[in-house]
Amino acid sequence: MAKKGNRVQVIMECTEHKTSGLPGTSRYITTKNKKNSPERLELKKFNSTLKKVTVHKEIK
Repeated sequence: MAKKGNRVQVIMECTEHKTSGLPGTSRYITTKNKKNSPERLELKKFNSTLKKVTVHKEIK
């Protein structure tokens, strides 16, 4: 039986990579508790294409 809970999988996408014009995307998959943090998640993660830490925002 599947677990019932508030944790959902979310996809994080780099904000700087979209504006840089380089091909490809930098995305991460993580989980969050939608009851404790209902707003969109925003984390600093490593972008391997740009070779630096950038801000990644939750996408739909």
